[in-house]
Amino acid sequence: MFTAPDPGLFRLRISLRAVLGIGLAVALCELAGLSLPASVTGGLSALLALFTVADPTVRDQAGTTVLLPVVGLPVLALATALHGAPTVRDTAWLAVVFAGVYARRWGPRGHALGIFAFMTFFIAQFLHAVPDLLPELYAAVALSLAVSSAVRFGLWCVERRSPLPAAPAPLAGRGLDRPATRQAFQATAACAFATAAGQLLSHERWYWAVGTVWWIFVNTASRGETLIRGFRRVVGTVTGIVAGLLIAVPLHGAPAPTAALVAVCVFGIFYTAALSYSWMMFFVTVMAGLLYGLLGVLHPGLLALRLAETGVGALGAALAVALVLPITTHTVTDQWVRRALHAVHDCTAAAARRLAGDAEADPASGAAELEALLGRVRQAVAPLVHPLNPMRARKARARQVLALLDVCARETRGLVAVAADPDASHDARLTAACRRVESAVESLLGAVPERALTAHEGAPVHHPGAEQALSHLHGLERALLALAAPLRGSSPARA
Repeated sequence: MFTAPDPGLFRLRISLRAVLGIGLAVALCELAGLSLPASVTGGLSALLALFTVADPTVRDQAGTTVLLPVVGLPVLALATALHGAPTVRDTAWLAVVFAGVYARRWGPRGHALGIFAFMTFFIAQFLHAVPDLLPELYAAVALSLAVSSAVRFGLWCVERRSPLPAAPAPLAGRGLDRPATRQAFQATAACAFATAAGQLLSHERWYWAVGTVWWIFVNTASRGETLIRGFRRVVGTVTGIVAGLLIAVPLHGAPAPTAALVAVCVFGIFYTAALSYSWMMFFVTVMAGLLYGLLGVLHPGLLALRLAETGVGALGAALAVALVLPITTHTVTDQWVRRALHAVHDCTAAAARRLAGDAEADPASGAAELEALLGRVRQAVAPLVHPLNPMRARKARARQVLALLDVCARETRGLVAVAADPDASHDARLTAACRRVESAVESLLGAVPERALTAHEGAPVHHPGAEQALSHLHGLERALLALAAPLRGSSPARA
């Protein structure tokens, strides 16, 4: 976490922006005379808006942000209205869980809206909100979203100069073959278990177990990913509780130091989210302790209860992914690897067309897609390369696949850089080299898109740009041929 590169200080800037946006939102809620629970609701709404909205363009981000209250406010009203009817409330929350996870099939927008809907229901449980409080909560949500949006899209629009990388489209499928559909059933079953078991532990704080399940299922697509995320959540919660005992409890809810430490936690959540789920959960847990201190209910027993509820939620998630429509690590990893290899082919073909004189060919976009897909491959394979994985042979094969895909990405980036040179011209040898790459992909996948490159008779044979392109194409070919061994027969991801 402390040595990971931060190109353009992007993570630093969005973390500082989050502290500013959330701080201003809470300050204006206080200045408007809203109650402390309403101000907490406003701060959490601003945090969710800045954290979950991740569309690739600023315009799409603004559109998703506008839709947040459209989805969240009715859910908040439902949660407060059902406060006195536990059975109906729990059933309604499970319906929100299913819809929120199912919405991930529509990409970043569905993902963000699903999280916001779930968390507005969660906030109502966190604050024990009743209908009389609803007008203040509505005002806090509206004010905080307006303020955080003004900071994000007006005062400090980081994404305008540094656009977010486009997230890969969710894995496809029909019916129960679609991971998002299976996960909707899994998360709902796990939340039902967490609701029942959590209420056995505490009739007041049972919702922690449900929240644990929800966030364990965020950004996962297989059994292995979910189990690893559950383990990391428990680790982050344990360390956060220890810090809470040392930091939050002695403060007794003192406003000024608590506000300063909450700002530190907000920064930590945003800065570490992309790098370490355990560190992010550490900051979330400390922040939760500080907020309970502000509300006047924090004590060591409460933090111990949070750990127990987190364990219940993690157990529910583990049982669900093992017993309810399980999605194996192999199934998910195989699909992401295949998509990455298709991206290698597409980028190679586009670069070769560009070198052949096609000015409209755009290999750079293909290279960016490949980088995003490799990120998903690494996430999918993470359970196999985890230090606690005892299966050494599978771990070694998974590491070999990752290393060779990294070679493919490096050679592809080099090829794109050569193709961007306006002086580079077509070399007849590129046709043969590109087709060898296509054949290597075909040998791995069984089929490739149509071959788009044809030779140009009479073209110059030697050119410095073409020599560099050939070098990268040969590197790609060697890496693809080496991938055949770990990908065929016994998959690196069979687990």
